[in-house]
Amino acid sequence: MSGRHPGSAVTGRVVEDYVKTIYTHTEWQEEPIGPSALAERLGLAASSVTEMVNKLAAQGLVSHVRYGTITLTPAGRTLALRMVRRHRLIETWLVESFGYSWDEVHDEAEVLEHTLSDRLLEAIDEQLGHPVHDPHGDAIPSADGVVMRPAAVMLRDAAEGFVGTVVRISDHSSTLLRYFASERIVLDARVQVISSRPLMLRVGDIDIQLGEEAAASIWLSLG
Repeated sequence: MSGRHPGSAVTGRVVEDYVKTIYTHTEWQEEPIGPSALAERLGLAASSVTEMVNKLAAQGLVSHVRYGTITLTPAGRTLALRMVRRHRLIETWLVESFGYSWDEVHDEAEVLEHTLSDRLLEAIDEQLGHPVHDPHGDAIPSADGVVMRPAAVMLRDAAEGFVGTVVRISDHSSTLLRYFASERIVLDARVQVISSRPLMLRVGDIDIQLGEEAAASIWLSLG
C-alpha cells in the first residue's frame, strides 16, 4: 500500500468515495447501481456524477455504458476494498478503544479513512486482533482483499417462523441504530419472525413490531 501525495489529496478522496459507494451498493444485494442512485447516495447533482463516472472510466476504475449501470473494474474493486477496509477498521477501533456507540462512528470514519497512514491502520488491525466485521456486521476485507461474508437473508424476505441470528444491521440511519439497540436488536441476537403482516419479531421474550425501513435494515443468518 502506497502513501498519499499532498497534491492529489482532494481528487484522491473523491475517487475513493465514488468507488467505495459503488462497491457497498451491491455488497448485500445484486442490483447494480446506476447514475441516479449513485448521485442520491453521494448527495450530488446527477450531472456532476455523470462527469465523474466518465473520468473514473477513463482511469480504468469503472465500466459504464451511457445511461446504464456502473460496475467496478478489477482495479476499481481493489481500490474500493482498500477504502472499505479502512472505513470499517476505523469504525471498529472507535467503538472498541474509545467507547463510541455504533450510531456515532460512520461520520468520524468518513474523515479518518482518508488521512490515517497505512502503518497506523495496520497497527490498529493488529491491536484489534484482526476483526472480520465492523460494529454493524459489515465484512472487513483483509489486507490482501479477501472478504468473508456470512450467508444471510434480509429480514423483510424471511418467512414467518424463521429463526436466525442477526449478522448485519445497515448503518444508513443513526436513529434506527439507536432504536435497535434499545430493543436489543444487535449483532448475534437470536430472533424469530412471528408474523409477516404486520412484521413481528421476537427478541428474547419480547415481541416487537417493525416497519418497512427497519425490516430492510436487518440481515439474519441462514445457518
